[in-house]
Amino acid sequence: MPAFPETRLRRTRHADWSRRLVRETKLTPNDLVWPLFVIAGDRVRQPIASLPGVERLSIDLIVDAARQAEQLGIPAIALFPYTDPALRREDGREGLNNDNLVCRATRAVKAAKLNVGVILDVALDPYTSHGHDGLIRDGDIDNDATVEVLAQQAVLQAQAGADILAPSDMMDGRVGAIRAALEDGGHTQTQILSYAAKYASAFYGPFRDAVGSGDLLKGDKRSYQMDPANATEALREVALDIEEGADMVMVKPGGAYLDIVQLIASNFDVPTLAYQVSGEYAMIEAARQKGWIDGDAAMMESLLAFKRAGASAVFTYYAPKVATLLNTNP
Repeated sequence: MPAFPETRLRRTRHADWSRRLVRETKLTPNDLVWPLFVIAGDRVRQPIASLPGVERLSIDLIVDAARQAEQLGIPAIALFPYTDPALRREDGREGLNNDNLVCRATRAVKAAKLNVGVILDVALDPYTSHGHDGLIRDGDIDNDATVEVLAQQAVLQAQAGADILAPSDMMDGRVGAIRAALEDGGHTQTQILSYAAKYASAFYGPFRDAVGSGDLLKGDKRSYQMDPANATEALREVALDIEEGADMVMVKPGGAYLDIVQLIASNFDVPTLAYQVSGEYAMIEAARQKGWIDGDAAMMESLLAFKRAGASAVFTYYAPKVATLLNTNP
């Protein structure tokens, strides 16, 4: 490259039209997944204190949100239940109830015949009385017993109409077991989005509030979620999940782990998604409310960073707001 003044990198930055002309990364509504929290009742909107601007919605309002997603060009929604504490058990049996909240919500969205995909987590933590993602045996999470239940849960959710199943538990071998169960059940077109690199992170607190597991969690999840210090281990996790039948993989959290997103996206020929998790969202919103940052600018910049790192799509609570801004100013 010629030296200054022959090379002036500011030349292409000088005007708006020029910046747009040479822009390397683009964010569109097609890059977004909208996480939604389901609660029992009718016409219920329940604010979540630790997630400003996010609400738990009853099933009728979930359908309205799915319709809004379609209108905005958001390809998919992800549903998470707030389970009545009275229905939570040690074994998470409500997760195997074909009339549970996410199954009913999925059927309702599908009945509306919208051009929007429905993603459901395959995990037990929304249903267990101890807040863990698996079955506890002798004080430890029993991997293999948990996998058996997760495979049953996955088939149940596929029967309800879920388009994408997202095992988020981090048990070994669960993707293969789920894929086999789906094939045996005739759900050959149901996709698996594996939370392949899910870290034992401090950024999940508001989400746990949203699904009602935060105050229930006994201990921590470090025996099955990944150590935040590890990067190459994520490659092994992803390789195993792809071999077992994952169609897509997820990095969670996303914003604090963009190096992992880039590492996976550049090493595997598979769609790589990332989750802008509740704590990351809440930090931006808290700073916005204090007047410390330009909230909208920080929101857009944070999501553009996901795409720059190589993410195929991003789970974000900002999805409808971002899609609206992008549709207004493409």
